Amino acid sequence: MQTGEDIQGLRKILDFTRVLSVTVLSIHFYISGYTVFQYWHLTTQIVDRIILNIGKTGLFEGFFKAKLAALLLLVVSLIGAKGKKDENIRKDFIAIFIGAGLFFYFVSALCFYLRAAPSLIVTMYAFFTAMGYILVLTGGGRLSRLLKLNLQKDIFNTENETFPQEERLIENEYSVNLPAIYHFKGKVRKSWINFINLFRGLLVIGTPGAGKTYFVIRHIIDQHIRKGFSMFIYDFKFDDLTNLAYNKLKRYRRNYEVKPKFYLINFDDLSKTHRCNPLDPQSMEDITDATESSRTILLGLNREWVKKQGDFFVESPINFLTAIIWYLRKYENGRFCTLPHVIELMQADYEELFPILQEQEDIKVLINPFISAFQNKAREQLEGQVASAKISLARLSSPQLYYVLSGNDFTLDINNPKEPKIVCMGNNPQKIQVYGAVLSLYISRMIKLVNQKGKLKSSLIFDEFPTIYIGGSGVDGLLATARSNRVATTLGIQDYSQLKKDYGREQAEVIMNIVGNIISGQVTGDTAKQLSERIGKIIQQRESVSINASDTSLSKSTQLDYAVPASKISALSSGAFVGMVADNPDERIDLKIFHNVIQNDHAAIKAEEDEYVPIPEVNKVTSTDVQENYLMIKSDIRNLIQTEIDLLKARKATIIPLESDNNSNGDSQDKDRSSKGAGVSF
Repeated sequence: MQTGEDIQGLRKILDFTRVLSVTVLSIHFYISGYTVFQYWHLTTQIVDRIILNIGKTGLFEGFFKAKLAALLLLVVSLIGAKGKKDENIRKDFIAIFIGAGLFFYFVSALCFYLRAAPSLIVTMYAFFTAMGYILVLTGGGRLSRLLKLNLQKDIFNTENETFPQEERLIENEYSVNLPAIYHFKGKVRKSWINFINLFRGLLVIGTPGAGKTYFVIRHIIDQHIRKGFSMFIYDFKFDDLTNLAYNKLKRYRRNYEVKPKFYLINFDDLSKTHRCNPLDPQSMEDITDATESSRTILLGLNREWVKKQGDFFVESPINFLTAIIWYLRKYENGRFCTLPHVIELMQADYEELFPILQEQEDIKVLINPFISAFQNKAREQLEGQVASAKISLARLSSPQLYYVLSGNDFTLDINNPKEPKIVCMGNNPQKIQVYGAVLSLYISRMIKLVNQKGKLKSSLIFDEFPTIYIGGSGVDGLLATARSNRVATTLGIQDYSQLKKDYGREQAEVIMNIVGNIISGQVTGDTAKQLSERIGKIIQQRESVSINASDTSLSKSTQLDYAVPASKISALSSGAFVGMVADNPDERIDLKIFHNVIQNDHAAIKAEEDEYVPIPEVNKVTSTDVQENYLMIKSDIRNLIQTEIDLLKARKATIIPLESDNNSNGDSQDKDRSSKGAGVSF
């Protein structure tokens, strides 16, 4: 018990033990140098009798027994000693004191082998033994004052924030498995990141250079093609991922039951691109498809509209474009239903365009506001409603885009069991505003065709996802329902703020919260905070020391704290990732969170890339071919307008004589005729 009497009693016992140790050592000196002491006249009969009686115990038989006994008593006295803790006392100094003390304490016996006067030998022996004894006493005393709890050894709390991670390889026919290493309790251990259910979505986050593509996305492409997935790749920095996918398909082509075909869309090099019509009439079942397409293309061209959806001057251009698309879809069974034809028809004069559109019953409700504004001479309002759509789409009016968008080399149903495909679509960072909008339309149409039952397993990979816009419930709808249709979705972004800027806060939060798997490299700010909170907390030890004039108090406690703080996520090196995986009901993963370094075999990857073959040319396309296609589309629209106007004129010419021959109703007939002719003049 820590009472005053107990402490005083313990102190007296320790003092007595130490005095006893010194006494034993002094008697040892007396016996060892008895002849010299006798010569110095330092012996008496009383002392000799006492020592003789003590010697009968056998303690002083031999040379080292008494020295060992004295040392043992000294150690006992030091064990119970307590001193004021001192941060400045170092272990190495203590070791030096004790080591040197033991050395002198026992090596001093060699003095008796010297050829010198007996008095000098005894004096030297006693001196070195005493010095050794004092050094051991000093080192032992400092040992009791040593602050054993060194709070400065882990200043960044690194070891305290380590936790066990999944070390098993859990693989199935859909999984992506990444080898990694992690630190736990001061040891480096091997682990696996097991994405066994990518159908619940994967969000890959990381600032430029964090290693999203090199450490994560390339492995998803590799392992999914090896396991027979159909695939769509949005390659922002064309042709990095496209070249990888092409060569992986050549390597694993035999793994597919039905051999897939490889297609790519590239607006820069027309010799290395296929042609595809995103407004394929066969895939547009009703007018809602046209509405979705028009919203995607206009919001992709005008990103600031994303936050203004529902405003009059945002919804009006969307409705106008919807009417144009659906008119061409219905006209001659979609013969001219392509985006280039839509752009050209939209540029027609109102006097010609509105009467033509009015002939299609399905879109009358969409174009009536525009016709009313035109009839009421509200030109400014009409231009505000329509001109923004015309100006936006005019940016897409180029021969290269028209060439790619007007062809039909393949359809976007990449997971068709009869005709699986691997489709790569390339963007250009320098032309992101134009190309991104067109690619957004492709992707929006593709998602609807892919996310259906009875199709093959497929993988959709979007590198730099915020550079495209998928309107409506495209992304969150895909993530919410893709699992049952075996569609694995991978979204690559740089930061949550980037997603908010391009998609709006609400849509960005839905995307962030709905994905089941997430892996992140270095990110900062709100993104790092969200990830830290999502990964969660672990029990961590807390230690503290309090030193005062008389005592030192050490305390330990445990508390829940973040396993990976936001500051640590902000300082991740390239290749280091944190995140969480999702599991299956029949494949449970208890250790879902991870903080590790993915292991790439850099030499093997370099050797493999050196053997890649370049993507072959699709067609030899000349500038003449592109220009002829461009002019043909313009000609198609001119002929369509002229044909429809001629038909309207002929119909009007037929109706007017019939009405003029029947004058039995007088003025009332004229009123009916004037009301029938209330449409737009041309």
